[in-house]
Amino acid sequence: MRTVDPGTGTDAGPDFDESSPESEAESAAPPSRRLPVLCAVAGFVLGASVLGLLWGLSGVHAGALDDAVAACQALDRVGELPDTSRDAQPALTPGLSPERLHRMVAARELAAAAAQVNANYQPLADHIDGVSRMVLSLHFNDISGQRHLTEAKEACGRI
Repeated sequence: MRTVDPGTGTDAGPDFDESSPESEAESAAPPSRRLPVLCAVAGFVLGASVLGLLWGLSGVHAGALDDAVAACQALDRVGELPDTSRDAQPALTPGLSPERLHRMVAARELAAAAAQVNANYQPLADHIDGVSRMVLSLHFNDISGQRHLTEAKEACGRI
């Protein structure tokens, strides 16, 4: 079959492309970028969601446990506290060194942080807070404070 070049009217060779230059410009329009952009955004959102979920589930309770253990260790490092609750008239209220007072405050704050994240540690935080109030006021004859000390040590033994 013989083909004729429409522009020149001569015979076209076997390499002749029947499409015109105008139709090539129309068919060479850039493909839409919507699909790749949409896929990239969806991938980013999905990845960020999974990462956030894993991060949220992995660290919350472990941090509370670490804080509770550290609170118990700080309370232990305070050392033995005097018990003047049995004395009718304590002769002299014993004092504590600033280091021991700082450890007591640290124990209270760590226990409060653990209880804020995980309500299971609320009793520990309450007992350490009671001990802290007794220690910071230097009223070692406070029966309630001594009871809180006993309960805090028992709670620390269960952790």
